[in-house]
Amino acid sequence: MTDARTPPPETPSDVSSSPTGDARIQEARLWCGDGWTAKIIKNEDDDGWAVAMIKDGEPEPALVGPWTMGRDKKNPKPLDGNAFSTLVKTASEFVRRHEQQLHATLHQSITVSTKSEERVTVSLDIVPDEDNPHALLGAQGNDGEQLAQVRVAPSFKLNRASATAWVEGGFAKPAERG
Repeated sequence: MTDARTPPPETPSDVSSSPTGDARIQEARLWCGDGWTAKIIKNEDDDGWAVAMIKDGEPEPALVGPWTMGRDKKNPKPLDGNAFSTLVKTASEFVRRHEQQLHATLHQSITVSTKSEERVTVSLDIVPDEDNPHALLGAQGNDGEQLAQVRVAPSFKLNRASATAWVEGGFAKPAERG
């Protein structure tokens, strides 16, 4: 019989093989599977608990969030299959939204009309290289043919005015601003 002040014993690991051959760990405070690890950790900011979701192969958690206290109000509620599935879904969606936001930040495009009523799509593709960051400013005609491409600073602001000015200026490299 355990005393209410004594933390419950850790449940033994349930290690089984998944269809992909990966070991699945299912413990009260650690679950691994489906490309993710859920780890219950002490919340450094208060007396509570948090759960860290770590994608396989990544050094840092993709998501850290609060975790529910157990019945004794001292220890965390143990992980279970439903909670793990929900955490995997939430963390996967979070990573997917982050990747979409990063892609949208690095790859922008806008379509403008020229004086002769031709439509030109101007794109800005930022290359976040640590040693030599830059961006490629490109233009494509209605038929998809590349009309021009120049290297610009990664801080170049692509908007309707800058795209129109570049097209109407004959695709000359925009001046660097300091």
